[in-house]
Amino acid sequence: MTKNPPRAWQRMLSGRRLDILDPSPLDVEIEDIAHGLARVARWNGQTIGTQPFNVAQHSVVVLDMCMQMKPSWPREWQLAALLHDAPEYVIGDMISPFKAVLGGNYKKVEHGLHRAIHIRFGLPPELPAEVEKLIKKADRACAYFEATQLAGFSVEEAEKLFPVPKKVEPLTLEILSTEESQTLYLQRFAELQ
Repeated sequence: MTKNPPRAWQRMLSGRRLDILDPSPLDVEIEDIAHGLARVARWNGQTIGTQPFNVAQHSVVVLDMCMQMKPSWPREWQLAALLHDAPEYVIGDMISPFKAVLGGNYKKVEHGLHRAIHIRFGLPPELPAEVEKLIKKADRACAYFEATQLAGFSVEEAEKLFPVPKKVEPLTLEILSTEESQTLYLQRFAELQ
């Protein structure tokens, strides 16, 4: 008797069924991404306050930091910055130490989702190295501010784990609600279209 393979798709609120192992750009909707990211907690929810700091708000902060570092960046790279963590609307936000343990399979799934998302919104499936590098720099700068302001890290501890942000204004983070983050994410997306 042959066994059916395990289900590898997730039904989204838009009605789309996204195959996690072989994602089609046709099954990617920005409303699903914004909805999901606004409900995914950074730092596994280990942040101060009554609600978590979510990935949608984090993504907007990373976009803003990229624009501080590269004010004349083309819209397509701004969109790539906004979407840098978009696969997490399906697979969640795993903390870096856990991603390292999971290794190749996790990265393969994340990469496939990124490709489908990029194609869906008119970006190249693979970003140029210099674009990836700037987004990563902004992402790590944001992580420094999140660590020291929201996640209980001392400045000394954070400086050992995250590069001290340069070429960005010091940031004071205020956690937005799920609804505010989702709306902000969709507004920024609309501005970049």
